[in-house]
Amino acid sequence: MTNEFEADVLICGAGAAGLTLAIELARRGVSFRLIDKTREPFPGSRGKGIQPRTQEVFEDLGILDKVVAAGGVYPRMREYRDDGSFMEKDFGERAQATPAEPYHIPLMIPQFLTEKIMRDRLAELGGRVEFGSELTGFEHDGDGVTARLSGSGGAETVRVRHLIGADGGRSFVRHALGIAFPGKTLGVRAIVADVGLTGLSRDVWWQFNTGDMQRMVAICPLMGTDLFQIQAPVSADGDPDLSANGLEKLIVERTGRNEVKVHDVSWASAYAMNARLADRYRVDRVFLVGDAAHIHPPTGGQGLNTSVQDAYNLGWKLAAALCGAGDELLDTYQAERRPVAEEVLGLSSRLLEAGKHGEIRRGREVQQLDIGYPQSPLALRAASRNSGLQAGDRAPDAPIKGAGGQPSRLFSLFIGPHWTLLVNGEWSVASRPGLHIHRLGQRGDVLDAFGHIRAAYGLEADECVLIRPDGYVGAILAFDAEGVAQLEAYLERVGLPSGEAV
Repeated sequence: MTNEFEADVLICGAGAAGLTLAIELARRGVSFRLIDKTREPFPGSRGKGIQPRTQEVFEDLGILDKVVAAGGVYPRMREYRDDGSFMEKDFGERAQATPAEPYHIPLMIPQFLTEKIMRDRLAELGGRVEFGSELTGFEHDGDGVTARLSGSGGAETVRVRHLIGADGGRSFVRHALGIAFPGKTLGVRAIVADVGLTGLSRDVWWQFNTGDMQRMVAICPLMGTDLFQIQAPVSADGDPDLSANGLEKLIVERTGRNEVKVHDVSWASAYAMNARLADRYRVDRVFLVGDAAHIHPPTGGQGLNTSVQDAYNLGWKLAAALCGAGDELLDTYQAERRPVAEEVLGLSSRLLEAGKHGEIRRGREVQQLDIGYPQSPLALRAASRNSGLQAGDRAPDAPIKGAGGQPSRLFSLFIGPHWTLLVNGEWSVASRPGLHIHRLGQRGDVLDAFGHIRAAYGLEADECVLIRPDGYVGAILAFDAEGVAQLEAYLERVGLPSGEAV
């Protein structure tokens, strides 16, 4: 990097998306600054559900065990009827884990705890958040971005190669770029509040007047804390009383439970539910991630998860482009992630409509395990492969053994910023920095001791599968002259220079 640039990347916004991107860049040795205009970290629990696919991402980032330890599984829902009777049900499907899908139950952890764990991980990698630093303007050209910042130390101007808008639904970056943010307001205004209260046990998620948008209230124990989260639709007119007394009055009025006492309010917010999607995710050297690119109603627990996965997709591509990969690699960010957000917006909106009638059901579709990029320019398909796992699909996990006899998992081989090539045969492959090569079979270093690789991947003899750094299948190819040539060209295109055959 020349002296013209203070850093490779400036990330504006230190929520879950910005932190994910910073971790991705830090573990790849990419220089960055991560700023946030607030003086302190976000204190609330707006995004509290971590879906199975995001759990896989967190495992790769090195934070899953800490997230699990700090949170917990969702309690059962207890829905009260008008006559005082109730029914209990699970929050969503509680399917069993499988060898290919090791995580199947959503976790509950307040957003402020998730982000604290992410900041700690970033610190381990040598990064930090600059709180109280605000982006006030920028210009971009063919070589980089000149950004103006304001903070406790005064105004400064910095020159970076890329600017990332991770600055939320009211994104300054998106507005400055003039990117349209079409969508609609969904006709629901609601409150969410993290409170200390007594009068309710912590073993269930309390639901009252389900389907009645005038009287509905949900009170959920926040795993990992002593707090409860209150959620309730409210009138579109006026400002709701978010004090302890005001929230206690709302609960008593809607439940008839005078024994419930709200003692303190840790955080509270009133908001109108919207579904909006940015027309573009990229303008030259400036990108949008997370809520800056899409905002969702909270139904289905999709917002934070989609935001994390935006940043997870963009991080390795930025690093590769900075190391010489073609600019077209960065174009795949929008090509892959915008259709995902469009689908998720539809799902969240449908769940909201169902919730208005007390008919909400959260099935496999909220887990995000079936998200893939089959139409991506990065999905290289073998013409002969018509069924089973395809390029662009999420790469399955599988229990394995190493040649030394110790048990492991495919996901353990994938962890880290590298690409992974699984070769089912004895072909020679050119080694290169950033590519980990593993061979299957009796003479390989990976043994499919339990048959789960065969079941999940369906590799024929002399086939290989290339796994991207973000855990998706880049290519499945036959190891013949044509396949080897395709693989070599693909690796060059994504910024992996050639080396020696191994």
